[in-house]
Amino acid sequence: MSIGFFNVPTPKNEPILGYAPNSKERVSLKAKLAEMKSQVIEVPMFIGSEELKEGKKLPLTSPHDHQHVLGYYYEGDASHVNKAIDSSLAAREKWANMSWEHRVSIFLKAADLSASKYRMELNAATMLGQSKNAFQAEIDSACEWIDFLRFNAHFATQIYAQQPESSEYVWNRSEYRPLEGFVFAVTPFNFTAIAGNLPASAALMGNVVVWKPSPTQIYSAYVLMKILKEAGLPDGVINLIYTDGPLTGDIAFRHPEFAGVHFTGSTKVFQHIWKTIGENIHIYKSYPRIVGETGGKDFVVAHASADPKALAVGLLRGAFEFQGQKCSAASRAYVPKSLWESTWEYFSKDLVELKMGSVEDFSNFVTAVIDEKAFDKIASYIDLAKNSDTAKVIAGGSYDKSKGYFIQPTVILTEDPKFTTMTEEIFGPVLTIYLYEDNQFEETLHLVDTTSPYALTGAIFSQDRYAIELATKKLTNAAGNFYINDKPTGAVVGQQPFGGGRASGTNDKAGSSLNLLRWVSPRTIKENFVSPTDYKYPFLAE
Repeated sequence: MSIGFFNVPTPKNEPILGYAPNSKERVSLKAKLAEMKSQVIEVPMFIGSEELKEGKKLPLTSPHDHQHVLGYYYEGDASHVNKAIDSSLAAREKWANMSWEHRVSIFLKAADLSASKYRMELNAATMLGQSKNAFQAEIDSACEWIDFLRFNAHFATQIYAQQPESSEYVWNRSEYRPLEGFVFAVTPFNFTAIAGNLPASAALMGNVVVWKPSPTQIYSAYVLMKILKEAGLPDGVINLIYTDGPLTGDIAFRHPEFAGVHFTGSTKVFQHIWKTIGENIHIYKSYPRIVGETGGKDFVVAHASADPKALAVGLLRGAFEFQGQKCSAASRAYVPKSLWESTWEYFSKDLVELKMGSVEDFSNFVTAVIDEKAFDKIASYIDLAKNSDTAKVIAGGSYDKSKGYFIQPTVILTEDPKFTTMTEEIFGPVLTIYLYEDNQFEETLHLVDTTSPYALTGAIFSQDRYAIELATKKLTNAAGNFYINDKPTGAVVGQQPFGGGRASGTNDKAGSSLNLLRWVSPRTIKENFVSPTDYKYPFLAE
């Protein structure tokens, strides 16, 4: 698309590298892993032009080897939060006034740096710091992050090109102004791409940002910030701080210049944020934008016509890739009794082949969950099933945190469709399956729709088009991303914009122009070239 003199290339999704044995990329990534594991780095906060190493010094460790220290970061206090806000506001006028094509250029350069010079460093940081295997890191910290940058640049040009009609002697035009104040980005551990996109998307549209990442994602956040700085991001546009969440929120949400929050995390925290903003609404200069993607209790429902092999693979990949720590991970499944035996035969055969261990061994499909708190929570759900009269663990169920936070991929079979592990978000490698009578497919769809407060992702497996249509209509509000004969994970930027409703968030669809529109405040300008010189309208004539 061309606007003025500037042409933004139409983006294509970044090709995924395969990391096959003896491939060039596998050799390169292994070397980078060894190099970064042998280093002990110190990660500063980025506030304005300063890289600050002050405050409480805390270790960065690998979830799959929690005694190994990758480096250290510095936990800031209230003074750093205030300094980051002041720095962002000091940078705002100049950044907001920069021509949009020059802002876009910075992020396009960051995409190219990420695809080339920094690709292996980004992937290695994500593998070591967040325990993703090579493929999961590649599709996240390389491809999805790059896609966000390139597609957002493209979507921005589409937004700026949307102009109103003009009439005779009148020129109408729209400006897409950044928000008045600062945006607070609160980002999760599980996707490096999401952690980068939340501050970057708001900044692309001319906003200034205070970015607080999850403590368990700081290692890769540091690499993202290095890339943005090298790409030419001016000082103060994005300020990266490592501070206590409630403390940071208390300061940010009580500031008159707070203009919006871009959040991915738990439903409970997001609801608290919304409540706090409401209580402080009289303080703000403008009504803040509240954008959030939260929890999920994502489903797979199979019809009796489903291909059992495809269903088995969809369940295994959907539930256990990245240890079930995707917001979209398959967590509950509904399978007709007639299909169960054949499905389980395929599923259990694949399941016993899954290897678990360090990310440095590329033959491992699963590695460790993110930290001890997550480990203990997930283990408690497994223990609940082991001690239940209406559910039983039919695969996995073991866990060990002596070296790393390892939880074996676990399958629970329940007689109770409202069993705890069918209704509550677990965020780990636990899949609960309920078997239903074949002639109760429509009733089961109602059960799927009403069991969980969440509505993020879901899938239907069927070879019967009537059943697919029925499920698609009955589950209209049950998932913001709905998949037919595919696992409910793996949304691709520009192809499946991501987000859900109900308790899963505001459904502002990251990876689309819809999300970017939340970070602008349009101004409409009417210019009259021939102004009236008489107040009288024709109807006043006698």
